[in-house]
Amino acid sequence: MNRPTNFGMSRRHFMSHMAAGSAMTLGASSFLSHLQANAAEVRRNQKACILVWLGGGAPTIDMWDLKPNSKNGGEFKPISTRGDLQISEHLPEVAKVMDRLSVVRSMSTREADHSRGTYYMHTAFVPNPTVVHPSFGSVVSHELGSKRKDLEIPAFVSIGGGGMSPGFLDMTHAPFVVDSRGQIRNANMEGLNHQRLAQRLEMFSVVEDSFIRSDRGEVGQAHKDVYKKAVQLMTSDQMRAFRVEDEKPEIRQAYGSNAFGDSLVMARRLAEIGVPFVEVRFPGGWDLHQNVFTTLRDQRLPMLDQGLAALTRDLTDRGMLDDTVIVCMGEFGRTPRINQNVGRDHWATSWSVLVGGGGLNSGLAVGETDQDGVRILSQSYLPGDLWATVAHALRIPLDTVHTSKRGRPMRLANGGTPIKELIG
Repeated sequence: MNRPTNFGMSRRHFMSHMAAGSAMTLGASSFLSHLQANAAEVRRNQKACILVWLGGGAPTIDMWDLKPNSKNGGEFKPISTRGDLQISEHLPEVAKVMDRLSVVRSMSTREADHSRGTYYMHTAFVPNPTVVHPSFGSVVSHELGSKRKDLEIPAFVSIGGGGMSPGFLDMTHAPFVVDSRGQIRNANMEGLNHQRLAQRLEMFSVVEDSFIRSDRGEVGQAHKDVYKKAVQLMTSDQMRAFRVEDEKPEIRQAYGSNAFGDSLVMARRLAEIGVPFVEVRFPGGWDLHQNVFTTLRDQRLPMLDQGLAALTRDLTDRGMLDDTVIVCMGEFGRTPRINQNVGRDHWATSWSVLVGGGGLNSGLAVGETDQDGVRILSQSYLPGDLWATVAHALRIPLDTVHTSKRGRPMRLANGGTPIKELIG
């Protein structure tokens, strides 16, 4: 079920303002000195979340909660980690950093349709025809990004995919979408130089004045806010955070020197300059209805393993992990039963999410499923509980209430309760 994205000003309209910023390339030395001067202050005062999105629904029973003594167990074996849990043998690098991460093994979310599950896991609300809820990235942008006066670029960045709607929050909290090279696909921006940029800003100013004088109410104010953010974006040296090619080659190599690795490097660079929410979409789907073990072993897991482990180590080495929450999940898990095509189908009844950093307790397996991975034997958790845990780590008050366009109060994370094992 696709959700509408037209809230008085289309996302495409918003992105047309924003796209010019990707053409600006200022000196790398200036940007790096800016990073070094401000990194300590960022670490002291600014929290962030990096969401690694495994679109399609990853088979978490083959990754984080293996069942080797069951007919549902499949081909993979569990291995020990530096934490108090076992994970898949095909995630050996993550196993080495599991003392800094945890797995919630008792997610039970009911929504096993791709679109509905994606909406639910991003917003903590089930789809409702009367209201479009904001992605949690937009909520974080609203609650934290708006308070970071030195942040000149968007507070919610989505790398490698379309991101989710800001819902009833205004369009300044929509995700700023780029690819793994930090580029926005917009043919109208080709060949934009400083002189043409100045001319375009002057043209925007004339159009903006006319638009606001047209007395379009709330839409006019939203348009003004987006215009202001677009001007900041086009002239900010913080845009250098998107230039992964400026990173040291050995760091990119540690992450994997591929689209996913570069996306994670970019996410760390963005968090380092104060962007509070970054979503990284894993390239290639996880909707593995067939050949699940071959695809995981040869394609998906090696890339995920190297990238996640490198991100965890890099954040640790830079003193950022305690202030940066890592969440790795898709819209649901996969069936414990292996189908006739050696695949697993959609399953939202009992599955796992990886979470770490942000000062949360680590090295833990939270929750338990039965020996076949079918039933949850412990406390089960909803998306709202997961996002309430992240909000706690980001120091966003859990009693925060937003108001929809129709005046309905909406509790933060749908009133979820932080997972006590993680918050201590």
